[in-house]
Amino acid sequence: MSTKPNDSLLELLHDSREEKLLSVYITAGFPCLEDTMPDMKTLARSGVDFLEIGMPFSDPLADGPVIQQSSTIALQNGMSLGVLFEQLSAFNGIMPAPSLLMGYLNPVLCFGLEAFCQKARAVGISGVILPDLPMREYLESYRKVFQKHRLHFIFLVTPTTPESRIRQIDEVSTAFIYVVGSSSTTGNQHSDHGRETYLKRLLDMNLKTPLVVGFGISNATSLQQAWRYAKGAITGTAYIGRRMKGQSPDKAVSELFHQLGLKPRSTSDRQAQTPEAETTVEAFKPLTSKLYIP
Repeated sequence: MSTKPNDSLLELLHDSREEKLLSVYITAGFPCLEDTMPDMKTLARSGVDFLEIGMPFSDPLADGPVIQQSSTIALQNGMSLGVLFEQLSAFNGIMPAPSLLMGYLNPVLCFGLEAFCQKARAVGISGVILPDLPMREYLESYRKVFQKHRLHFIFLVTPTTPESRIRQIDEVSTAFIYVVGSSSTTGNQHSDHGRETYLKRLLDMNLKTPLVVGFGISNATSLQQAWRYAKGAITGTAYIGRRMKGQSPDKAVSELFHQLGLKPRSTSDRQAQTPEAETTVEAFKPLTSKLYIP
């Protein structure tokens, strides 16, 4: 069996066209246990390029209050890795969009690393993000298992990461580098000038691995700034917050896209959709090719 990772994500990241990518983070099992798949389907139909599925954990140190609360609710709903894999198995190995699992190391180890990677690959997951797994430990003890099951492992860099470490991460990365927009938690807003200086420094390093910016992507300004220096951007709190207010996936996506400055589809675009692809979302143009750049 080939040990090459799932390449659907790579095709997006290494597309030769100058198209920018958008990813949205959701918390599995939130706001209700069975909402994982409806969220994924709605986001994929709306044109989101790839999905980040949060694995709820009781002590999410890197997450802001909104995502922390969503994790707490999901755990109370009965979400677990076993339940999540059972839900995702309904896609029969074909995700509605390339998808990553993001969470923390402890639940993965409790589930069993080999079993986790095997299940993730079987349901069609492209890669995994575990912010609390150090690169050295990953390389020494975990990489072979991820490679065996053809899963990308995504490393994070922050404004305080030394250049030497960034270049090490660039050397061993197989998909993209997750650029944390600040040294704070998700959902916080930060100085545009400070973030821009940081992103420009990364761009000037001429890394071989595509950059995707997360943390603090909540409006058109922050999205455009991320796209100026990186291949893509990830937003999470802005979507989770809307779901927490009781909005349906359709309504939450519609308002999120409007806040991000994305242009709605024209009537002709909507008519071109097949019945299977129709959705009650206020039909936004596909993100990979028809983004609205103010």
